[in-house]
Amino acid sequence: MIRRILLSLAALSAAFAAVLPGAAMAERVRDLGQFQGVRSNQLTGYGIVVGLPGTGDDNLEYLTQAMKGVSGRMGLTLPAGVAPGLKNAAAVMITADLPAFAKPGQRIDVTVSTIGKAKSLRGGALILTPLYGADGQVYAMAQGNLAVGGLGISGKDGSNLTVNIPTVGRIADGASVERAVATGFDNNPVLRWNLFDADFLTAARVRDAINARIPGTASVEDGVTLALTLPLDPNTRASVMAAIEMINVDPAETPARVIVNSRTGTVVINSAVRLSAAAISHGKLTVRVDENPTVVQPAPFSKGQTAVEQNSTLSADEEKRSVALFQPGASLSKVVDALNMLGVTPSDLVAILEALKQAGALKAEMVVI
Repeated sequence: MIRRILLSLAALSAAFAAVLPGAAMAERVRDLGQFQGVRSNQLTGYGIVVGLPGTGDDNLEYLTQAMKGVSGRMGLTLPAGVAPGLKNAAAVMITADLPAFAKPGQRIDVTVSTIGKAKSLRGGALILTPLYGADGQVYAMAQGNLAVGGLGISGKDGSNLTVNIPTVGRIADGASVERAVATGFDNNPVLRWNLFDADFLTAARVRDAINARIPGTASVEDGVTLALTLPLDPNTRASVMAAIEMINVDPAETPARVIVNSRTGTVVINSAVRLSAAAISHGKLTVRVDENPTVVQPAPFSKGQTAVEQNSTLSADEEKRSVALFQPGASLSKVVDALNMLGVTPSDLVAILEALKQAGALKAEMVVI
């Protein structure tokens, strides 16, 4: 029994030590940033989905023009002035992400979304459509049957039922890559690695960790970028990059920051927030006005008229709240405990934090989203 108690205490001590504010949390280099150029690229295209069960765009002009273009590629020319009723077709936008190092012939997923009045894409098929990059070049060709997770139905009386989103579909491996994107991986003697968040201390620590493993490799260019001198041989370069990504680094503590979501009332305070000496008293004044009108009837045979007599009751209640006193350097846990003691709501919390910021007691950046 004694041995079991000692083991339990040891486990609790380890758990508390793991969550102490001062405990360093090592992160892999690959979780702190990425190599410049080794990223995905966005592709977009405009096309037509056909085979819909009467849920298409009907006579929308841009759909008619697109269908004429498709028909022209097939050798069919529609007569001038003819506006075909295309209830079984829909004009769509196609989006996709082209992964880094994607080569011609590889397949990527595409997302298809309506841009007109089409009610559903369920059962449709995308006609061969080119996907363009930001430079206007074609990088992939998309085509295939859509998988739609939504459902939309309607009755003749105008009632309708929609489950999820029936106007967006996805085609797994729906596009084939036709052009590769140059990354500079194979011909540039210096590769650059960028932090996700700018921080000079973190950049310096990553540089030191890399140079400790592979001397003379890394140098800091600014608060985000490190220049890495790597061998040109692809095999050696890939091995060195893989080793660099798995190096553990203790990043710098994040800046003190308070995030306020004005739409939902969510307030997030990170562990770096500290307070100078301050006292907070937060109360609520409630004023209530009750109107109780009374109907007054005249005496019988008095030839009087019925009247309404106004009767108002006014009351004012002010909640009594305690005063929370913060000592200099109060941590996040102290701030939360004191605000819970005051019983503040999220909207009240925002007002208190803004007042503390104005008073100079809150040493943190406030971000309103």
